[in-house]
Amino acid sequence: MDKHDQTAAPAKKSLTREILGWVWIIPVAFVANMLIQNYAFAQTEVRSISMQGTLYEGQRLIENKLTYRFSDPGRGDIIILDGPEYKDRLIKRLIGLPGDIIDMKDGRVYVNGELLEEPYVKGTTYAAGLSVPYTVPEGHVFVMGDNRERSTDSRQLGPFALTSVEGKAVLRVWPLKDFGQVD
Repeated sequence: MDKHDQTAAPAKKSLTREILGWVWIIPVAFVANMLIQNYAFAQTEVRSISMQGTLYEGQRLIENKLTYRFSDPGRGDIIILDGPEYKDRLIKRLIGLPGDIIDMKDGRVYVNGELLEEPYVKGTTYAAGLSVPYTVPEGHVFVMGDNRERSTDSRQLGPFALTSVEGKAVLRVWPLKDFGQVD
């Protein structure tokens, strides 16, 4: 056997190991990605102007799907909803929790008789067909877009079941100039 044949065998073995390594790692990475996307963190896109003032159409967000497995949603959170109440996924601000009494007077929102301070709101808030005062049913939340005059939300659709709350918007990632925490 000449010197050239001796070096070809280890190179062939190394290439086979490399290929087998990739054949194993690609499915593992794919499954890990799917698990993270479905149960922990996901990217979502703002597809309407209902949150304008805070979020703009075309922005991409990171959604934390784990937060509400360990704690309850809080008033003021920007949440992603995906349930039978509406045909599309929605991004809205949580205004009312189960048992809260929602009222709207003079273009402002009151929760349990207290004026809700909302520096993020664009436009004036009207009941838009909702009979107020309104009590949020148990097991549900009341949501509204920050662009109050251009939002389809709980005022028209009714409350959303807590089971329809998919996660919390936590980070703006695109466009890069808007990168940062979502408030």
